[in-house]
Amino acid sequence: MRHRVKTKSFHRPKEQREALFINLAKSLIEHGRIQTTTQKAKALRSFVEKLVTLAKEDTIHSKRLLTQRLRGDIKSATKLYKEIAPLFKDRNGGYTRIYKLERRRVGDGGEESIIEFVDFPGK
Repeated sequence: MRHRVKTKSFHRPKEQREALFINLAKSLIEHGRIQTTTQKAKALRSFVEKLVTLAKEDTIHSKRLLTQRLRGDIKSATKLYKEIAPLFKDRNGGYTRIYKLERRRVGDGGEESIIEFVDFPGK
């Protein structure tokens, strides 16, 4: 039974799961789109959208929080609040989209997806 279970564990401890989402978020910020499994993309969506909402506030506090949540990666944090967040200044959420792809043929046959920013230039 899944009573009161709000997050997927991905069969990882909390620290590994957080590291997974931070690394996926850094890759998404750097490249604009990444390919991963559907479940990871759906979980990453809420993580990244909270970061973009925080980056839209142009205060020192929000910039420090953003750097802290990306575990000190100043390069990704700077790109997020200087390049990506201004694209979404008039949007109230829904910064990412997920495209479903075919299942993996090799390995476990998992569902693959592409997650990307909606208005990201350079597609």
